[in-house]
Amino acid sequence: MPEFKVSENIVPISDFKAKASDWLRRIMEKRETIILTQNGKAAGVLISPLIYDEWIEKMRFIQAVEQGLTDLEEGRKTPHKEVVEQMRKRFGRQGDE
Repeated sequence: MPEFKVSENIVPISDFKAKASDWLRRIMEKRETIILTQNGKAAGVLISPLIYDEWIEKMRFIQAVEQGLTDLEEGRKTPHKEVVEQMRKRFGRQGDE
């Protein structure tokens, strides 16, 4: 993700409205994050769809890891050997473990 520059990436909403297509193009091309302000306070954040997708993917991964750790702590686990046996039965494959 590109570096965030306060001098360039904080934009009053009135400026954004006046040049919305230019800002959106910039966000897409440079993968920048823009903070929109209203009355001097942060009012919204604009990110490129690619950055959004990356963040969602990372969040899903983190949630899956957290769920796995919770399952482990609560004793919900299956030994590797048993999983391999189940997969072989289900998919009919033979091979090394």
